[in-house]
Amino acid sequence: MSAGHTDVTTLKTLVGEPVIACETPQEECGVRDVLDRLGDKWSVYVVVELAGGVLRFKELQRRIHGGISQRMLTLTVRRLERDGLVKRTVHPTIPPQVEYELTEMGHSLTHLIKSLADWSIAHRPAIAAARQAYDGAQDGAQGATDSR
Repeated sequence: MSAGHTDVTTLKTLVGEPVIACETPQEECGVRDVLDRLGDKWSVYVVVELAGGVLRFKELQRRIHGGISQRMLTLTVRRLERDGLVKRTVHPTIPPQVEYELTEMGHSLTHLIKSLADWSIAHRPAIAAARQAYDGAQDGAQGATDSR
């Protein structure tokens, strides 16, 4: 701190202004759009798998960890296609061959998903420790309630 420094340092000045914030509950700040695009169980998996290139439906289904059903994958890729993130190409063969790939906008989303994944990996130990501490405190509080 310099000799001329007289401002009070607060958490807000250390952390900075929020990156995103809605000033009022009615204000649209984009969070709803993000949740609408990626808030379901499978969309992020589909985007991640298609980031590697064009995939046929069954290939995509096999690559998604967790065993997505055919119906759920169909609904997911349709939503992503509707939002302009995935392109669907039907080849006129018998039976028809359908391929999926990310659009330019879909590819731009992969950088954000990678950042979220990196954040998750970097904070995994801290999250595990916080969960353990929370669960221990809850167990202790439950035990105190049970002994009454």
